[in-house]
Amino acid sequence: MDLFAFRHPGVDRAEPERGDPAVLDRRWQDARVLVLNEKGEACRHLGDDILYPAARVSLRRPEAATYLGHHEQQAYFALPLDLAGFTPAETVSVRTAAVDWPAWQASLFAQAKALLHWQSQAKYCGRCGGFTDLKNGGYSAACGACGLIVYPQTHPATIMCVSDGEHLLLGRQAAWPEKRWSLLAGFVEPGESPEQTALREVWEESGVRGERTRYVASQPWPMPMALMLGYDVYAPMQPIQISDELQAARWLSRAELRALIDAGELQLPDTLSISRYLIERWLEAGPGIRDFWHTKP
Repeated sequence: MDLFAFRHPGVDRAEPERGDPAVLDRRWQDARVLVLNEKGEACRHLGDDILYPAARVSLRRPEAATYLGHHEQQAYFALPLDLAGFTPAETVSVRTAAVDWPAWQASLFAQAKALLHWQSQAKYCGRCGGFTDLKNGGYSAACGACGLIVYPQTHPATIMCVSDGEHLLLGRQAAWPEKRWSLLAGFVEPGESPEQTALREVWEESGVRGERTRYVASQPWPMPMALMLGYDVYAPMQPIQISDELQAARWLSRAELRALIDAGELQLPDTLSISRYLIERWLEAGPGIRDFWHTKP
């Protein structure tokens, strides 16, 4: 089991098969389809599994069907609801799937959600405004007028475990649930490394100057198509000056953080996310992790 959601490696994405329509047509015949509505929710047909038999959608593979790959010899596609031809009896969010579904299925859902969102934004050519057609099993879109080809985008963002070794920097946004606190985060800008982003975002949001970074782990985050890059950031404990992005920020020791959690006065992010993992990792930090905070560069 992975440490957090959407990282299961069990699905073979089968990239070499995407460009061969004959292979995709054969795969379609006994495939299963994940049908998503415009909100990115998975749709269940009455009396059927959430992974819908492809042959009930169409005997022939629709051009808009996105090939997700295969798992244990079973092929999987994704399809927008408006092309599936049924009214859903139930819808499931990707967050719910991350809790209730097998890990590989939740990862498959995340893949489908991000791809179909990108496709919805790529219907028209960004250069000439012409219509585009999906190619490569849904992994590229080609303009029929000027020939421009575009590919799925992933938006990298950093999420930072900022500490002096004994205190953790947490923040909260006004839109979050009451008592919810988390780590600071922000998107990588053009021409910027993730390490630069980590230090810049901490400074911009909290007024805290970090001194060094260490990469920890990453997580695909299909909300709608981000990639979260988790970093430790060493920063001496210093005064906080929050930006408009935050409602509040604070330094907490391990004892203070545990006490607030136990008293129900502070809630951490849910266990699906890399932010929760990074916080708990800091709370339970062993010598190998603590060395980063206490060793001078």
